[in-house]
Amino acid sequence: MSEIEQLHNEIERIKERNRKVELDKSWETSWSRKVIIAVLTYLVIVLFFFVAQLPNPFVNSIVPTAGFAISTLSLPFFRDLWVKYIYR
Repeated sequence: MSEIEQLHNEIERIKERNRKVELDKSWETSWSRKVIIAVLTYLVIVLFFFVAQLPNPFVNSIVPTAGFAISTLSLPFFRDLWVKYIYR
């Protein structure tokens, strides 16, 4: 294999890796992912409340789910602050 072919193959591997990284980043920041996590969190908490025989599991599960969702949605803001003031 010639050096040019090796370089071409290496470039293609890098491009493929970059596509995968971009896809992963898109998923990590997508609203779909955030909604799925919130719904799954709610369902797990409802299940826990049922098992623990706590009152009003469907209503009472909203509070911890909302807290989790708010903390998750605020992370980009705090990340930007961290990058600006701490990470150099």
